[in-house]
Amino acid sequence: MVPTANRRPAIYTRTGDDGSTGLLFGGRVRKDDPAPSAVGDVDEAQAVIGVARAALSDEGSSLDTILVEVARDLYVLMAELATLPDNHAKLAPGTTAVTAEMVIALERHIDTTAAKFEPPSEFVVPGGELVAAQLDLARTVVRRAERRSLAVAIDGSHVVPYLNRLSDLLWTLARCREGTSLPARRT
Repeated sequence: MVPTANRRPAIYTRTGDDGSTGLLFGGRVRKDDPAPSAVGDVDEAQAVIGVARAALSDEGSSLDTILVEVARDLYVLMAELATLPDNHAKLAPGTTAVTAEMVIALERHIDTTAAKFEPPSEFVVPGGELVAAQLDLARTVVRRAERRSLAVAIDGSHVVPYLNRLSDLLWTLARCREGTSLPARRT
């Protein structure tokens, strides 16, 4: 639909009513194809990270800043996953393609955060603190996205390492947020 001076463009296009979806730089695939499935899991992870951000009482804190950075990175990651292999040459590093530097940035956040607390020596029972529990939920969604992305990411892509490090970062942020770890119940 073409917008007019008095009318906004419609949110809906009806192009997906046949069960297909468009990809970045062209092409259409079924909505149950591995690419949109992986993108959907990353989108869900981004949303859960947003829920954790919304629960923060300290907007602008280092945790908030990290989560905003990650949310923006996930847009880049979704763009790469939503591109047919033949169109990967059109991707722009850091804008539509994940870079090694983006993975390294996560490692720096992990190292900086991990230095702030003593790591737990046993499995942790989630739920010791609300934001930490939401970060744990985000971690599990990221792990699923990582598994789904294996079917889509091309050789040399940094998508899977990024998601792997992101799940580590979310675990680290959750443990830091709790301050002290709660050991798993022994049965």
